[in-house]
Order: sequence, then C-alpha cells, then structure tokens
Amino acid sequence: MAKALEFLESLCGQANQTSKVTASRQEEEALLQIIQRRLPEDNQIRLTYLRQRNENGEITDTEAQELLTYVDQIEHQDAERAEALIQLAKLREVHLKTLVNEFLPCFSQTLTNPLIAASCFPIQPMRVTN
Repeated sequence: MAKALEFLESLCGQANQTSKVTASRQEEEALLQIIQRRLPEDNQIRLTYLRQRNENGEITDTEAQELLTYVDQIEHQDAERAEALIQLAKLREVHLKTLVNEFLPCFSQTLTNPLIAASCFPIQPMRVTN
C-alpha cells in the first residue's frame, strides 16, 4: 500500500511538473509574439512614404497627422515589446541584454556606436506645412 501511495505521489509530481513546463512554454510563446510583432507591410510602406515626404518638407497637415498616428502606434508597440523582453528574461532566467542582443541586434549596437544609431533609427523631426 505504501508503495502504491509513493507511486501515485510520484505521478502527481510529474503531472504538476509537466503542467508547469507547458504553462511556461505557452507564456514564452505569447511573449515572443509580442516581441516579434511589427507593422504590417502595407503600413510600413505607407510609413516610409510619409517619413520621406516629411524629410523633404512636402508633408501635408493630413499626412502629418497620419504620421503621428503611426509614430504613436510604434511607440506603444515598443513599450509592449520592452515589457515582454523583461518578462521573458525573468522567465528564461537570463540577463535582459542577452535577449536584446538576440531580438534587437541593431538596438544593442546603438548603445555603443552612435553612428549605427543613425542608420537603425532614421527618424527625422516632424515638419508641418501650413
């Protein structure tokens, strides 16, 4: 009887361990989706067009407002991405810098080389025409 109880407890422990691993994998997958999320291609094309018009001083008020909407959306996604990176680092028990290097290599290089920063993040100040 004692051996049967030990066996059942062992099975329960294994089931709990499997459940924790599954939950951890699901949480990691959800975090990875947030980290890797980007603008859809058509939005990225439009954003590039609006940035170019802004840099050339040709942007209209309507386009400037649209560009600001994109910038707000990207900033929101960046904040979510940063939070997901922090959570994933805790989950994987690794240093945050390790994940930044893995998922955002361009960003991690900007920390040590300002010339790379300019090529990774070529955002120009907004010019609004009247």
